Amino acid sequence: MTVGTSAARSQSRPAPTLEEVAERAGVSRSTASRAINGGLRVSPEALASVEAAVSELGYTPNRAARSLVTRRTDSIALVIPEPDERVLSDPFFAGTLSGLSAALQSSDLQLVLLIARPGDNARTLRYLRNGHVDGAVVVSHHRDDSVATALLEARVPYVFIGRPLSGDHTIQYVDVDNVRGARIATEHLIARGRRRIATIAGPEDMAAGIDRLEGWRTAMTTAGLADDAVTYGDFTLEGGAAAVRPLLAEHPDLDAIFVASDLMAVGAMRHLAELGIRVPDDVAIVGYDNLALASTMRPPLTTVVNPVVAMAKAAGTFLLDQLSGPSTVARTTIFSPELIVRASS
Repeated sequence: MTVGTSAARSQSRPAPTLEEVAERAGVSRSTASRAINGGLRVSPEALASVEAAVSELGYTPNRAARSLVTRRTDSIALVIPEPDERVLSDPFFAGTLSGLSAALQSSDLQLVLLIARPGDNARTLRYLRNGHVDGAVVVSHHRDDSVATALLEARVPYVFIGRPLSGDHTIQYVDVDNVRGARIATEHLIARGRRRIATIAGPEDMAAGIDRLEGWRTAMTTAGLADDAVTYGDFTLEGGAAAVRPLLAEHPDLDAIFVASDLMAVGAMRHLAELGIRVPDDVAIVGYDNLALASTMRPPLTTVVNPVVAMAKAAGTFLLDQLSGPSTVARTTIFSPELIVRASS
């Protein structure tokens, strides 16, 4: 009997209600609701009274009810138009998540991952159009995907990581100077005495692929060297291995390769090793990204830093600024590339 009475007394008090907050603050229920959900059309005195009542009672607003008033979901999407397997295996996307999470750490916003699979992104676009998120960060954008159009139609604030190819100059984005990064990588190989320098370029429908190819070509033509040794990959290990085969077949005299991503560079290096081609003695290799695996390769990979964590953090900050108030000025931040020289070149 004693045990039962003690247990009953130990039960927690029911959570305070909005009506109790209004009564404590000496205002109407509707005024209390408006004060809690943004403070619109509420006097400073009433707002202060409601805030004090919320604190004293330990009141927690109902998120669903709050959304009805503010039309906010308190969530943003990270949109990645890539296949599931690539998103889950490419360290670039882990860095993106890390940087974006850091930007949102001081806010109450939740991060939602949306994988817009190529050729099957209708569900993702529908989700964005139906108002399930307050904003979005888009990474790994391709020329023909419809993400930017969907966000524009839904009037959802958004920021790109990587230069968008839509031609809309009002889009905010952050990027690294990929043209310059590829150029300094190629100039490094030229300075090492290499003269038959090939490239494994990235996808032709992505800004990173286009810009890194341009940087390589600029360095080659400036040095008076042939710029005909080009193949294309998809920024994956398998893509790098597949792309190096036609290079070796068509250009057996090549002595260096600038590869547009570290994963492709590692794939190419592994294939070269299978053929008994030594790096860097026979063929020097430079990659792009400075992923963790670059320093663990044998030999360690010379590469260009792609500051993905910093870029994602900047994109998150841009988006938070948009959500706090509309701006008519498009913001762009371009990070400077840095070459990390290791033994592969």
